[in-house]
Amino acid sequence: MGEKIKLFKIRRHHDRQKYGIAAHSTKELLKKCRVTFQVPLDGCRVCLYEDGTEVTEDYFQRLPNNTELVLLPKGQSWHGYVSDIECLLGMSDEHSRSLIEAAQNLLVAEKAPKRRRLLQDFIANLSENTDAECREEDEAWFEGIDSRFKTKSAYLKYSCESRIRGYQKEVEDSVSKLNTQKLQTEYRKVVDVMINQLKQAKYNGCYFDRQEKECNHLCTQEGWFSCQGAFDTDKCLSLHSINPYGNRESRILFSTWNLDHRIEKKRAIIPALIEAVKNRNGREVNCNYFYRLLFTIDNLKLVHIACHKKTVHNLTCDAKRVYVRIKRKEKKQSTKK
Repeated sequence: MGEKIKLFKIRRHHDRQKYGIAAHSTKELLKKCRVTFQVPLDGCRVCLYEDGTEVTEDYFQRLPNNTELVLLPKGQSWHGYVSDIECLLGMSDEHSRSLIEAAQNLLVAEKAPKRRRLLQDFIANLSENTDAECREEDEAWFEGIDSRFKTKSAYLKYSCESRIRGYQKEVEDSVSKLNTQKLQTEYRKVVDVMINQLKQAKYNGCYFDRQEKECNHLCTQEGWFSCQGAFDTDKCLSLHSINPYGNRESRILFSTWNLDHRIEKKRAIIPALIEAVKNRNGREVNCNYFYRLLFTIDNLKLVHIACHKKTVHNLTCDAKRVYVRIKRKEKKQSTKK
């Protein structure tokens, strides 16, 4: 043979074990692969590991020594690194445990900060105990949490309720911005209506509860939350996601995510509510409208801390919805009287 012999590192489709095989041509390489891997030659082909390019006879001659190749039986395909990632994502729990152990061994000897960070994140993600719900099933997740919480869902529901209660307190405390006793009394009446709505809705803790039967939660059944993007975008361009049900670290990191008001609570909603009370002149303040703006996902967006813009939103309440609209018939009757 006139061609120069070349050495390749080759493995089967979705197999981690590599073999060194030398050949003068693609045809010879395939014959040696048949013997090494004990597979029928009919329909087999080889391609580059890195991007899936098929190795033809012409291309074979341009490849350097020690190029990594993949042997593909008839009907199988390879898309380069993406195929390895797909294989990794589809691993069983048993294989995941082996991979965690291998990654932990690599981490012990690794010195480069970037590689250490990647290995740490990799181990943390593979170590998630997402399916576990009760304290007995995942004690590490409940570290630092009051013993009254027996399930993950109960705690995350409580954490959502706490956020909503915080908004409620801000609304209640704003009564001091009204300068007469009469106006303060009227304001408290409006706020009390909203508080009753909140109590009936159990402070909308369902938003973080993956066991919520109705479709009110913001997560999947497995507990995955996706960032909904900044107040002025339709979606998160960075595709942030998190599962606080997975492990303790994810639970803690989820506390940095925000339930952000699109129409701002302090700059727009509460001032509009105060003005509505001041200028009601016998009209009925639309408590339900303000309730939905302050405490529900009609106006709340779940956002990753990096997507939480603290700039002025420049969005205002709808002036036509501040007061309850009186139907025309009712209006005519009151006019006749």
